[in-house]
Amino acid sequence: MKAYIFPGQGAQFTGMGKDLYENSSKAKELFQQANEVLGFDITKIMFEGTADELKETKVTQPAIFLHSTILAEGMGNNFKPDMVAGHSLGEISALVANRTLAFSDGLKLVYKRALAMQKACEATPSTMAAVLGLEDHLVEEICANTPGIVVAANYNCPGQLVISGDVDAVGLACESLKEAGARRALILPVGGAFHSPLMEPAREELAAAIEATQFTAPACPIYQNVSTFAVTKPSEIKENLIFQLTSPVKWTQSIQNMIKDGATKFIEVGPGNVLQGLVKKIDKTAETEKAEA
Repeated sequence: MKAYIFPGQGAQFTGMGKDLYENSSKAKELFQQANEVLGFDITKIMFEGTADELKETKVTQPAIFLHSTILAEGMGNNFKPDMVAGHSLGEISALVANRTLAFSDGLKLVYKRALAMQKACEATPSTMAAVLGLEDHLVEEICANTPGIVVAANYNCPGQLVISGDVDAVGLACESLKEAGARRALILPVGGAFHSPLMEPAREELAAAIEATQFTAPACPIYQNVSTFAVTKPSEIKENLIFQLTSPVKWTQSIQNMIKDGATKFIEVGPGNVLQGLVKKIDKTAETEKAEA
């Protein structure tokens, strides 16, 4: 069974999607539609922008979404997923690819999500840190015993977690994690505490937009970050998506459940190849490849 997986923030690069634009009239049409929906020339930033311009949350999130969804569209009849999943932002790309959301609705949600997250980041000084070489339960325990707000935010693969919270609490937790034997506990260059309680204002803002958007029965199940199991009911998909911003990305558990349910090949759709690497660390026998239009 084929599982298609969609990357999140951090996979962007200058020139992303340009080959799709130049080689397909359908892709060109979707990129132009995106410029109109967003009200600015995102294609120009994607194709020619600097790393700093691409790093802005309000650009990064729609750019990765566009690269992923237009690539999936460009695959035509070769795109036949038995199941899909997306890492954080990638979940919305996956929902467009499996026909739960229309392309323009997905893009509007991604842009609202980006702006709401940016606003929440500006409201409270907050950050994230990568933790390598410790078991999940130890990371969770240390976060729970650290003063302030700090939680496990991304379960990327065994021995690789990301924690998220207010600046002081994340700093203190990093010290404790190193003392407990973490190989690394490294502050990440991100704008704020994604997938933590500090994203509550963004969740509330996005919830209204999600509620107002039409979700239809998907072409195949999605394994969502919040629940980690196969979901096909639009109402359930909606609910999980609403809680995604303040809940951890349970990527390890999602991939494990996909394998349990019969996934034999994982195909990464979008920029970069980070997810293929994570899948291999979760199960070294899993077959991975990069999607091509």
